[in-house]
Amino acid sequence: MSFEIKRQIGLLIDRRGEIHEAIVGDARSVFLPDLTKYRVGHDRLCGLRLVHTHLHRGGLDDDDFTDLALLRLDLVAAIQVQDDGLPGVVYVGHLLAANDDDRPWIELDPVSVHDLEEDFEQLIDALEDEFARKRRQYRGHSKRDRAVLVHVSEKTRTEAEESIAELKELTQSAGIDVVHEYVQRRKVDRRFIMGRGKVQEMVIKAMQLGAELLIFDLNIEPTQVKNVSELTDMKVLDRTQVILDIFAQRAETREGKIQVELAQLRYMLPLLSAKHTALSRLTGGIGGRGPGETKLEVDRRRAQQRVTQLQREVNKLGDRRRLRRGRRTDRSVPTVSIVGYTNAGKSTLLNCLTRSDVIAKDALFATLNPVSRRLRFPQEREIIITDTVGFIRKLPAELMEAFKTTFEEIAPASLLLHVLDASNPEVEEHFETVQGVLAELEYSDKPALVVLNKSDKCDAEELEALVNKYGGVAISALDRDTFEPLMGRMESMLWSGAPVAMEEFGGHHDGDGSGDAGGVDVEAASKDVV
Repeated sequence: MSFEIKRQIGLLIDRRGEIHEAIVGDARSVFLPDLTKYRVGHDRLCGLRLVHTHLHRGGLDDDDFTDLALLRLDLVAAIQVQDDGLPGVVYVGHLLAANDDDRPWIELDPVSVHDLEEDFEQLIDALEDEFARKRRQYRGHSKRDRAVLVHVSEKTRTEAEESIAELKELTQSAGIDVVHEYVQRRKVDRRFIMGRGKVQEMVIKAMQLGAELLIFDLNIEPTQVKNVSELTDMKVLDRTQVILDIFAQRAETREGKIQVELAQLRYMLPLLSAKHTALSRLTGGIGGRGPGETKLEVDRRRAQQRVTQLQREVNKLGDRRRLRRGRRTDRSVPTVSIVGYTNAGKSTLLNCLTRSDVIAKDALFATLNPVSRRLRFPQEREIIITDTVGFIRKLPAELMEAFKTTFEEIAPASLLLHVLDASNPEVEEHFETVQGVLAELEYSDKPALVVLNKSDKCDAEELEALVNKYGGVAISALDRDTFEPLMGRMESMLWSGAPVAMEEFGGHHDGDGSGDAGGVDVEAASKDVV
């Protein structure tokens, strides 16, 4: 038939030998239908093999391997049509559970259709067993999700590597294991982000490494999510979704959970249209006009209603915060806000200054909700010092909006302590990022003191250069003996007084019998004044 009509003909056959689809193509190729309804697992093939004719001489072509890879077909076979219309040799290809080169498949030696002796069922069983064995080998005893990270941009190689390194840290903070990283320097493709062929390579690499997630180091558009999702059954995430997931895990207070849910819903609303086509099925329309709302419309409407409800709650919480800030202002107590890049040591500094036990971890976004403590200086001076949410590059706009009331804690501050991790090679980029976020929040005009933390991990000359560049002070938040310059500068900037001597800061005793340790009212410091 293929010889007579001069077109390729293909069959999709399951493992029981039943034909599911018969396809008539053109002279060069066949076009496969949507196969999303067929079984696909992370370490399984889809259960269908493609057998089709080839009118031209030669083996499997790029289209064959693309279909094999992206659809996870059991195998692809091309039967050569001879000049007399009879079948000639057959070319067979299948995926590999592991490969050392850029070809995640193998093409078997061509043989006559009459001499084909390969046991198909045995071949597929062995291949899937190998995929499962490799997956168990990579996973070990870990039950954490596994991800392939992808960076696509026109940045320099160094900038790209720094960006994907931060994404890796974010991903690990979210409780996900990173099994492979891929950097491609090119303009972002409007359809597939990185080009269809490269997506194919990533999907097969993920399958071989037992990964379930494909995480892109940029904020992707709904249409791009849809296009990439159509090429793979893997879950496709971007940088924003990873950050939102971290916030969701870290949120413990009611306020934090409300703000995170609001940010997630705002981000997901545009993506609803890019979800699986099953979302567009019709719901019952009895008694209404036409067939009724689609499932997608119902989801959107409910999400919008939830966003409105959460926004009202966030506004109420913001009103309460403003009321508490007003009370502090009435008492004329200076306020200092600690700001900085995430994981720079802000919470650790607050703990050491005030002898508090605020959660401080070597992890991104360990602090979500502002925490305030009282800090007593010598000469009976007292301030309120507040730890805030850490900033990061490309901070999602949805988070900025949802946490607006949280960021308002910076508004009444008389002084900002901008904490930098001096040991981080990207310290200058982190400084610029924080300055940019403060400018966006319209707080860049506030007096600020740069605090270069982790000085014990820095080269002395490099540390001195940073101190001179930013006019800051160098400390180690874990060593209270390094706080003298910091306390002196804070007092000078807050009251325009003389710097505090270390012996004054080190041991003050109130006449009422309450002891100070390190210039801090221990009893007061143990209470959250917000």
